Amino acid sequence: MNRRTLSRVALACVVTLAAALPLRAQVEIEQVTSPGGIDAWLVEDRNIPFTALEIRFRGGASLDPPETRGAVRLMTALLEEGAGEMDAQGFARATEGVAANFDYSAGDDTVSVSARFLTETRDEAIDLLRASLVAPRFDEAAIERVRAQALSAIRSDLQDPGVIASRAFDRLAFDDHPYGTPSDGTPESVRALTREDLVAAHGAALARDRIVVGAAGDIDAEELGQLLDDLLGDLPAEGAPLPADVDVEMPGGNRVVDFDTPQSVAVFGHAGLPRDHEDFFPAYVLNHIVGGGGFESRLMEEVRDKRGLTYGVYSFLAPKDHAALHMGRVASSNDRIAEAISVIRDIWRDVAAEGVTEEELADAKTYLTGAYPLRFDGNGPIANILVAMQLDDLPIDYAETRNERVRSITLDEIDRVAAELFDPERLTFVVAGQPEGLDDAETLSQ
Repeated sequence: MNRRTLSRVALACVVTLAAALPLRAQVEIEQVTSPGGIDAWLVEDRNIPFTALEIRFRGGASLDPPETRGAVRLMTALLEEGAGEMDAQGFARATEGVAANFDYSAGDDTVSVSARFLTETRDEAIDLLRASLVAPRFDEAAIERVRAQALSAIRSDLQDPGVIASRAFDRLAFDDHPYGTPSDGTPESVRALTREDLVAAHGAALARDRIVVGAAGDIDAEELGQLLDDLLGDLPAEGAPLPADVDVEMPGGNRVVDFDTPQSVAVFGHAGLPRDHEDFFPAYVLNHIVGGGGFESRLMEEVRDKRGLTYGVYSFLAPKDHAALHMGRVASSNDRIAEAISVIRDIWRDVAAEGVTEEELADAKTYLTGAYPLRFDGNGPIANILVAMQLDDLPIDYAETRNERVRSITLDEIDRVAAELFDPERLTFVVAGQPEGLDDAETLSQ
């Protein structure tokens, strides 16, 4: 058995072992600052020779200029397609040889980089990851291959009523802000992207002034600090300016995008609360009761269980970096979607006027406090939690105090937030399909 095979087997073994270890309801989080000034949060765990590293670059696809929409997404997909002296195949072989795993993705507000590596081959893994971040090749052959994949995904999305409804909702909510157009671009914009556009997107998005890091596993603070400087120290000091904040003013009512499908999909919502709002936490618990609690939520009970109008309906808080929404989604047959929308509107009005019950709040507290420790089920999930806490500007002791904050929420507090957050007049539905019974709906283009 050669070294490459041994390394792969070793990584598989330690990941399996990590999953089998007892769940850690409490974790000790250490704030680390590298000699070069890069900050990170760390949970050290010497039980297994394995480390998970999560890196986020604030800005994400929202940094795209209108004329090169999709550039950040395409650039990010190309980071593993060759770096330094290695082409795409060479980089893949080298990564496999040290049993490392890297993942790169881009959303509206962040470029995300995830790394998993063994202690034994840490130095080699970090050298490879550094090359992909600092010196990606952007070979023309790789660009064309990944561009073709991106165009295929975009064409598929144009035939998906859920995507169609979501994009029309975004246009209505955000207008000419970057959030108002697809982060993966259009067929026209992606076809027009040049290598120079991708190089520019790389410099705009991957810079030291927007790095957020979470790490968990077999590494201490000193080792992590040196690793961060080695890995990220040669990136540009500053990236492109972040986009402006945008106020969401939904018009209310119903909008329809005509699409030939037997089942309509509706995306609904209005303005929400930013993550740093003093009422966000009770709003999160409130949303769990109304639409975020799966089969136990009011939406599921009234729309699915009592009336059989859908297989699934849910709501969620969407606090983006530059705007905040309270949103939901439901799908139903064309002849029943109007009734589903009517029931959801009634629930919105009832929650705004009457709030929730003591029993609903008690059940939500039981579920949310019981489920939270289950999230800390290995180095990878812990590193993800650490980076998410920092992105949300949460205190470093949040993991310790979060459940007590849930338990301390009162019914009066929940009901006050319900009256302020739920806005039946601004609640806007965008439906993709051929719904029956929405005669007052305005038509939108796809």
